[in-house]
Amino acid sequence: MNKEQQELRKKSPVQIKNKKASFEYIFIDTYTAGIVLTGTEIKSVRLGKASLVDAFCYINNGEVWVKGMNISPYFYGSYSNHDAKRDRKLLLTKREIRRLAEDSKTPGYTIVPTLMFIDGHGRAKVDIALARGKKEFDKRQTLKEKEDRREMDRAIKHF
Repeated sequence: MNKEQQELRKKSPVQIKNKKASFEYIFIDTYTAGIVLTGTEIKSVRLGKASLVDAFCYINNGEVWVKGMNISPYFYGSYSNHDAKRDRKLLLTKREIRRLAEDSKTPGYTIVPTLMFIDGHGRAKVDIALARGKKEFDKRQTLKEKEDRREMDRAIKHF
């Protein structure tokens, strides 16, 4: 990922993060994918009405799908409103899909969405990561590091 892409993510008006994923998994490799949305779904995403908490990705027939992502129905939508928890297709290159398929077959590895944002052209993008589940002691270590960082920030703030 280059600096331009990082700047676009920071400037994005909508950033929906999956904080639970960073606590539960160690990220091995990350990819940015487009997502196929229907009419009112993009309107809900632009309002920030989406959640990645229980979402995960799977590969079916050479396509990557995200399951469990919740995009709330658009408030001003009519009878043509979308289903909140439907499976959504992710857009990646064949080479990226092949690499993800090979790596995710390893026991203990999975694909999780980590961030959803709107790029500079108004399109919804999803950052996904090939991840390995953390053990209990890894989670305790993460909490300890987070607490230590907080204490250091407090100490610096007082001086």
